[in-house]
Amino acid sequence: MSAWNTFLSAVSLLMMLLVRCCQLVCVEVPSDTEALHGTNMKLTCISCVRREEVNTDTLVAWTYVNNDQEISIYEFNGEPRGLKGPYQGRILWSGSKDLQDVSITIVNVTLNDSGLYRCTIKRYFNYKIHRPSVTDVKDVQLTVHEDALEDFTSYISEIMMYLLLVFLTLWLIIEMIYCYRKILKSEQAAQENAADYLAIPSGNKEKQSTVPVEE
Repeated sequence: MSAWNTFLSAVSLLMMLLVRCCQLVCVEVPSDTEALHGTNMKLTCISCVRREEVNTDTLVAWTYVNNDQEISIYEFNGEPRGLKGPYQGRILWSGSKDLQDVSITIVNVTLNDSGLYRCTIKRYFNYKIHRPSVTDVKDVQLTVHEDALEDFTSYISEIMMYLLLVFLTLWLIIEMIYCYRKILKSEQAAQENAADYLAIPSGNKEKQSTVPVEE
């Protein structure tokens, strides 16, 4: 029993270490680019912090690029802040506390929201002599659809599933017909054999009646 408790304690400790390690991992995943009209759309922007960038001040600027002209729509400078313009009151901060994830969410997207969005992250190092900076830029090309999107893969999978069901059904019917005919032929053959075995030819009966009996 003590060995089992020791094993459970070791497993629990290992799971805690794995969870802690997983929490420290940062992965820069691309943003979704397809949205449906009238829904909320998250524009993902993840910029992982390197070890030498831990002690930094982070500034974030979100812009909408229209014909090579960037229109500021949201920023983070100590705290998230929406800017005046067509997106005022429609953008929510969806970033993390460590400012590795600096994503935003557009509320109630419209067809006019389609276009190129740019996420610019600047990190300023807190050195005594000077403050160098690093910049990371990520673009999100958003497309807003009026109707629900059709998943081509699921559509093909559904067609293949129906075709497979039809094929299996036809195969089952053919197998049932084949087995039924085979059983029917076996029964007919058995009945014929039984009739041949039980039937006595009339010629043999006459011969048996004319045979003299010896005294």
